[in-house]
Amino acid sequence: MTRRPSMLALRKPGPEPGELALQEVARPEPSPGQVVVEVRGAGICGTDLHIMEGEYPSEPPVTLGHEVAGVVVRAGTPDSPWVGARVGVESFFSTDDTCPMCRAGRRNLCPERRSIGSFEDGGFAAEVLVPVRNLHRLPDALDLHAAALLEPLGCVVNCLLDPPRINAGDRVLVTGPGTLGLLAAQVARSCGGQVTVVGTSRDGARLAVARDLGFEARTVEESIGDVERAIECSGSAAGLTLCLERLLPGGHLVQIGLFGRPVSVPLDLLCSKGLSCSSDIAAPASAWQRALALVASGEVELGALITEVVPLRDWRRAFDSSRTADGLKYVIDPQLPGDAPLRPS
Repeated sequence: MTRRPSMLALRKPGPEPGELALQEVARPEPSPGQVVVEVRGAGICGTDLHIMEGEYPSEPPVTLGHEVAGVVVRAGTPDSPWVGARVGVESFFSTDDTCPMCRAGRRNLCPERRSIGSFEDGGFAAEVLVPVRNLHRLPDALDLHAAALLEPLGCVVNCLLDPPRINAGDRVLVTGPGTLGLLAAQVARSCGGQVTVVGTSRDGARLAVARDLGFEARTVEESIGDVERAIECSGSAAGLTLCLERLLPGGHLVQIGLFGRPVSVPLDLLCSKGLSCSSDIAAPASAWQRALALVASGEVELGALITEVVPLRDWRRAFDSSRTADGLKYVIDPQLPGDAPLRPS
């Protein structure tokens, strides 16, 4: 039997916290209904850091990476119209398609959902295998590195627009000036919200990007006014506490950031102020379409949030920088020089 060509992949080989490794794996071959995408951009997400540390469910051994854009290079169906297409990729690999959530069009909430980058091999590799129904064609003008940010944008859209959480004229607080926070700020502004982005004293560079995007940006040490809506993107107890404190009676909290562990916050404020709270996870197809429309209209800028594009072999430096909030989004491009297999195939 002829051995399939190999490629490098960044994998979690076992359940131990902090364990990731570059490994050589066989390139995938698609079955009917599947395609292979040559990865041109895969964003490093906070979820990847949680998976690395064993703080988010995964099924090792598995290749990480769920924010993926690239070009379809092989299909399991002959003469597929997808071959050669520039695409973004939904993160869930499979769902049961029979549960109430799937029947309602919310595959992202299927209890049997298996996502790339955690339970199925993801995009921190030269190629990734995905179902055809996960694909979204990208406009030619959209850079494929920036297109990797469509997945987190879809997550934000899912949380903020379905149903709408921001009204025109609402004062909106966004805690956490990372990628999710600055995407959420842009989506809230597109709804007519008056947005203030808040970070810590360590977030100077990120807050500068927020200002460049036209937002009022402050640190927690500065005075922060009361708001009708708060969007928590920091995944920290301090960020959530600030949201609860600054929300006016009858206000609404949208929780987007992941904590990765139990946290202690003053939840009595939900009762005493009559606050409401909502959240969601991942991005169904409808959220992807709205995300693409926001980018096409110019209401959301993706490229400004990319700090650096790195080859796969530089994954550790990019992970470390992501963990210490040194910059915003780091995107891995496995096609960059230096990411050839460890040995000849």
